Amino acid sequence: MTEPRLTSSAPELRTTDHELSRGRARFVDLHLHSTFSDGTYSPEVVVAEAQRFGLRGIALTDHDSVEGCARAAQACAAAGIEFVPGAELTAEQEGNELHLLGYFIDTENLRLLEQIERFQAVRQNRIREMVARLNHLRMPLSAEAVFLLANCRSPGRPHVARALVAAGMCGTLDEAFERFLKKRRPAWVPKFKMGAADAIDLIHNAEGVAVLAHPGLNRTDAVIPDLVEAGLDGIECFHTKHSTAIAEHYLEIADRFHLLVTGGSDCHGLSKGKPLIGTVKVPYQHLEILKARALQTKAATAASKGGDLQD
Repeated sequence: MTEPRLTSSAPELRTTDHELSRGRARFVDLHLHSTFSDGTYSPEVVVAEAQRFGLRGIALTDHDSVEGCARAAQACAAAGIEFVPGAELTAEQEGNELHLLGYFIDTENLRLLEQIERFQAVRQNRIREMVARLNHLRMPLSAEAVFLLANCRSPGRPHVARALVAAGMCGTLDEAFERFLKKRRPAWVPKFKMGAADAIDLIHNAEGVAVLAHPGLNRTDAVIPDLVEAGLDGIECFHTKHSTAIAEHYLEIADRFHLLVTGGSDCHGLSKGKPLIGTVKVPYQHLEILKARALQTKAATAASKGGDLQD
């Protein structure tokens, strides 16, 4: 298991190697998905797995959805696990696709819910277009079969892949992606992406903290200064697909731009083979720092909205 070191502007919050080796440190996973997007675990099962691995806190960050947060929060309360309501939004900066994690967001924020509803409609239309392209390739899959299998408002390519496997048209999920669903494959359809600055503003408006997800996967270091200028709060340094060298690279970037550090497994349940929850250990102190920033954001948002009312 990966046990990332803690970096923070507050030295007293560092977790020492001695503490880690003796098991005193408490850990969190701040990047998890459920059946409300493309994960295979219900929110309750996500929490049960977190409890099994002894996690102190978790964040549910479904794609374009906050619908599972209430159930996850209830399950966490019963399990004695700290819960962070979140979501993962797809954005774009200078032609680069980015994923932005919103933490401690107000899941009842009207502007956020309106935009999420729009994103979900776009996702559903994308499924229909992918299925139409598959049909053109003489693959008799129906959009209804995908929606039935997904059973959520935020369907994505993994659901199409699962439907292809379930129908016997592909042997594995990897085969479905390699033959049809990866970028530049015949059934691939571009995804709608909002501007990164707009996504950050949307998260802040919902009193949340905006964090760049798995930058090592997107390879978009060049746009990080612009994201910081737009108000980016943090960067996900620790991730299942980040090697130690990559994590160290982004820790240096976080230090350079005074960004918060987060991390998580990006677990999707059983959809990508072995479940990833519990494989990335992020010290609890990172969550404490994140909470402090969330309180600052909430206060700033309240003051801003109060000023608007006075104008």
